Amino acid sequence: MSTVAVIDYGMGNLHSISKALEKAAEIAQIEVEVYLPGVYASNLGDSQSEQEDVILNADHVVFPGVGSMRDCMQALHDLNLISVIKQAAQTKPFLGICLGMQALLNDSQENGHTDCLGILDGHVLKFAEPLLDANGEILKVPHMGWNQVKQTPHPLWQNIPDESRFYFVHSYYAAPSSPEIVAGTSDYPNSFACALTQKNVFAVQFHPEKSQTVGLQLLANFLNWDGA
Repeated sequence: MSTVAVIDYGMGNLHSISKALEKAAEIAQIEVEVYLPGVYASNLGDSQSEQEDVILNADHVVFPGVGSMRDCMQALHDLNLISVIKQAAQTKPFLGICLGMQALLNDSQENGHTDCLGILDGHVLKFAEPLLDANGEILKVPHMGWNQVKQTPHPLWQNIPDESRFYFVHSYYAAPSSPEIVAGTSDYPNSFACALTQKNVFAVQFHPEKSQTVGLQLLANFLNWDGA
């Protein structure tokens, strides 16, 4: 039995992610137990040490997120999860999603300036406003909806055709310091990094749990990934 912990700090659609992971386990043809550590810990008496143990003892860890970066980092601080996340990101297959991806970088322009976790080297920048396409037409911010993803080789793209469409909702984007950690790009209208990887960490700007077949395949690949 494999286990996956979905980090619960009050800023993610945990129900959608946990259900998607359960469906992905069927695609991956493995048995997976999905833990929501915040819920799990509260059932055990709301012990912080119990929540940490669930995350650190899981075989895989998912770090989701929606909302503002300042609120994200404050919640992680208040729940004493920063050191836990950094440790998990060093030791086991680790997947960041949306705000969870951005929080892995050094800092964000959101809320003026917000320091992030510094697990991946780079910054989070805001889309320019007005944002214009090639014809001078204004593009909406946030970038919301389906968009193609251009892949660079990685095990998590297995059985996913290049330039498949994934679902995005974001006003800020990752600007990594090195192209070597870029695993995928999308255009809006200029190219931006929408997937990053470093050793056992893989992180995506889009929402695989909302991306239908290709999203479930990516989650299945993650559940089968040993972090190499």
